[in-house]
Amino acid sequence: MTDFTPFEDLLRGHAGLLEDTTHDRWLRAQALFEERAYREAAVLLAELLDDPGDVRHELTDVRLLLARSLFHSAQLDGTIRVATELLEHDPNEPYAHLLVGRALQRKGLEDEAQPHLRLAELLGGYRT
Repeated sequence: MTDFTPFEDLLRGHAGLLEDTTHDRWLRAQALFEERAYREAAVLLAELLDDPGDVRHELTDVRLLLARSLFHSAQLDGTIRVATELLEHDPNEPYAHLLVGRALQRKGLEDEAQPHLRLAELLGGYRT
């Protein structure tokens, strides 16, 4: 007997490519990050920010994980942009300061990095 299951139905729930809920995409992005698939996580997280659906109240978490994904995949300009946007909404987020500072350091901009690294240490206890 031949299975005539439509291709879209095969993808749904398996690869998670069609008609996912926002929550499903958030969980998959977290799983990709944990698996060190940082570029893939960044793509999915950027899509979540473009269409936040029902996670509007948790955009800080989405932005922070996106900035971390970008940093770990050496997309430093993106890291700085996203973490800076996060800091506009939550200026006391220590990890965002750490990410901006570390990204600036990796770009060779030590003087610009220092204020962010100091704030990361002061607000969150991150040793720099």
